[in-house]
Amino acid sequence: MAQDSPALILLVESDPVQLSGLREVLQRMGHAVASAVTYDLARAAAARDAFDLVLLNVDLDGNEGEGLLRHLTTQPDGPEVVVYSARGSVNHAVSAMRAGAFDFLMLPVAPEKLQVTVVNALKLRQLTQTVETYQKADRPGFQGFIGSSPVMQAVYKSLEQAASSKATVFVTGESGTGKEVAAQAIHNLSQRQGRPFVALNCAAIPKDLIESEVFGHVKGAFTGATADRDGAAKQADGGTLFLDEICEMDLNLQSKLLRFLQTGTFQRVGGSKPESVDVRIVCATNREPMEEVQAGRFREDLYYRLHVLPIGLPPLRERGADVVEIAQHFLRDASVEEGKPFQGFSPEVEGMLQHYDWPGNVRQLQNIIRNIVVMHSGTLVEAPMVPAPVGGRWARPHGFVGQAAPQLVSSTVSRLPVGDHVIRPLAEIEREAIEHAIRVCDGNIPKAAALLDVSPSTIYRKQQAWKNNGAA
Repeated sequence: MAQDSPALILLVESDPVQLSGLREVLQRMGHAVASAVTYDLARAAAARDAFDLVLLNVDLDGNEGEGLLRHLTTQPDGPEVVVYSARGSVNHAVSAMRAGAFDFLMLPVAPEKLQVTVVNALKLRQLTQTVETYQKADRPGFQGFIGSSPVMQAVYKSLEQAASSKATVFVTGESGTGKEVAAQAIHNLSQRQGRPFVALNCAAIPKDLIESEVFGHVKGAFTGATADRDGAAKQADGGTLFLDEICEMDLNLQSKLLRFLQTGTFQRVGGSKPESVDVRIVCATNREPMEEVQAGRFREDLYYRLHVLPIGLPPLRERGADVVEIAQHFLRDASVEEGKPFQGFSPEVEGMLQHYDWPGNVRQLQNIIRNIVVMHSGTLVEAPMVPAPVGGRWARPHGFVGQAAPQLVSSTVSRLPVGDHVIRPLAEIEREAIEHAIRVCDGNIPKAAALLDVSPSTIYRKQQAWKNNGAA
């Protein structure tokens, strides 16, 4: 499918009125439209014809719609799938996106929103087809990434193709998966290489200062503004502006960012003169963007403006043997820096590295290797050198995802004779478990939360409650 050429679209819908309305919008866009009124007919049509896009109503027959979605998205050279439903809950949207849907729309679907979604889905389809025409060649690393796993080969190709486009890129992935590395790779491979690459972490800047950081300010705009100052947008003129943790941006600034994306112009804080720049936007988040939209924390129109070329970075636990390759790289670098003779890992340690679930991803792995090199010496890393929570008594096997190891509670709760009939308050046991996890993780609350299978906000909330009760 060449860019802007008619696409072959399958519309899976049983309601005649809905079917007619959606078909009319798609045909006005110049696309060929086939339809199926049941999931069985849709499955047969997809087996017979090579559709570029499927619009799927998942309300037709219980939970069978998600089964069809997974079938379509796992087929070689399968179509992009846009799901729509009258059940517009966050859970439905997140479930559909995780099952491989390009996007999730709620009924009734506005024609304008449908058109934008279809255009973006077909752009991704074209990008995917272009990538698949390349001769396959495994690469051990790419633009700062390390690893030769199949899932990363796909990421490398997606980054390569996204770089050649002018479209906005939306990178998603857990903390520590390399979202800024991905943004830098896109910039380095684009026609903007050699021009500025400016990264801004929206979560690290106070809300009352972030507009100034993005768009700059004029002298006297606020207390402390003693001179005119360029913001990140101006600094990145001609190059790439990377907005990390975009979902942390205040809603008021989101509207100004949307206007900037639409017009290419902005005004400094306190200024009255519009300024124009030429920047490419790459943004990233470790959250579920659709969940943030549904919760009202992220503007839907901004989401559709940014979500043109989505690229998902896999967590380290899904990258197989890459973890050992990355660890070997970190071991070499740290050994040279610290003047240590380490050459590699024992088979037992390699197994430990591959079977741990790495909630902190590559960043956590780097810290673990640095700890080993600083605290020990030798030519081979042995199991006793590996610190908790990967090694030692707190090590937990892969598959024990998000749960505290049984020892975490049993080591802090004294065992009482059954005959004593003394039962300690559950809140007391819970607090001991939480505080012990925080100590084990050296005060890193997000890591402790991952080990305890709770949200970091849960720990912060409980700490505040203990403080308010005078027990902290």
